[in-house]
Amino acid sequence: MPDTKSETYAKGRDIRRQLLGDDDVAEVERTTYNDPIMRKFIDAATETVFGALWSRPGLDLKTRTLVCVVSDAATGRDPELAIHLRMALRQGWTEEELALLTARRVFAETKTGART
Repeated sequence: MPDTKSETYAKGRDIRRQLLGDDDVAEVERTTYNDPIMRKFIDAATETVFGALWSRPGLDLKTRTLVCVVSDAATGRDPELAIHLRMALRQGWTEEELALLTARRVFAETKTGART
């Protein structure tokens, strides 16, 4: 179980908020991660994925989001692609730069506030 008071966890929590935004993080904390099993998952992901991996030097967050978008699109990972497209938009990529078939649905959702 990750140490939710560790420096790595704190970095991960900050990066996760930077990538997803305060509103999205608050919403999934209130719903999905309110479940004890999912809480363990996000705590582990916060420390390892966001705190250790996303915080490494070498690539900025904008570039990292693009790597995820390309990887998700190439492997047909639509649920992950939707999350990473939202992250990429928050990091400054434009719709035109990210134009993909699945992206159209996500862009429409971000304008209306609805998710499918």
